[in-house]
Amino acid sequence: MGVTSCGKSTIGAALGERLKLSFLDGDTLHPASNIEKMSKGVPLTDEDRWPWLEAVGEAFANRQIIACSALKRSYRDCIRAKAGGDVLFIHLEGTRDLLAKRMLARKGHFMPPALLDSQLATLEPLEPDENHIVVSIDASTDTIIETIATQMKAAP
Repeated sequence: MGVTSCGKSTIGAALGERLKLSFLDGDTLHPASNIEKMSKGVPLTDEDRWPWLEAVGEAFANRQIIACSALKRSYRDCIRAKAGGDVLFIHLEGTRDLLAKRMLARKGHFMPPALLDSQLATLEPLEPDENHIVVSIDASTDTIIETIATQMKAAP
């Protein structure tokens, strides 16, 4: 989980390969209207997000790793409820400057750089009662995957 350009898709796919778990990019579950809105630089509202968040939670029946922003506690609660159990959220965290740099280097993605600040403003930190790991994205993909795997082994 995390804001745009934190590497959710890249890290999720690599983690899935490492752990031999199935992976799904949650962006594929967005309705066309959400993609169109974001492509125009318009932030999604909670009303826009609820059907998508429900679809993400329901997708856990068929997938074990899903890349999804999950920016607010209420969004994560929705995902957990639809998943029917506990979900481990892995928050990929980076500075605004690093995220902006990644956004500008990314080609062919629907999310324009103008939406980074709205995502950062929406982001609510994970709370102690949420099953989670927080990992800095200021490292190589291999290092990030190793950090996540190590923390997953250490988690209760």
